[in-house]
Amino acid sequence: MESVRTCVGCRARATRTELLRFVAKGRVLVADEKAVAPGRGAWVHDTPECIAVALRRRAFVRALRASGPLDTQTLEKRLNGYGNKVNGSK
Repeated sequence: MESVRTCVGCRARATRTELLRFVAKGRVLVADEKAVAPGRGAWVHDTPECIAVALRRRAFVRALRASGPLDTQTLEKRLNGYGNKVNGSK
């Protein structure tokens, strides 16, 4: 039986393989592609909708129990990269 986690964006439950894990390294939010980094993690569907909702609601800060704001530049770059994939631009 596979572990079930809750997406911090849409709040739907899904298996670990369906979600992407994020951790805080210092004050920076980093994707943990292999889901093996130490510490507390926040899980989210790897879709632009769920990521945008999680950022707007500041769900990563709450889920990771961070004491202040996190640098989300890498996540926002990932989110902006979806448009490039859809539009076919490089």
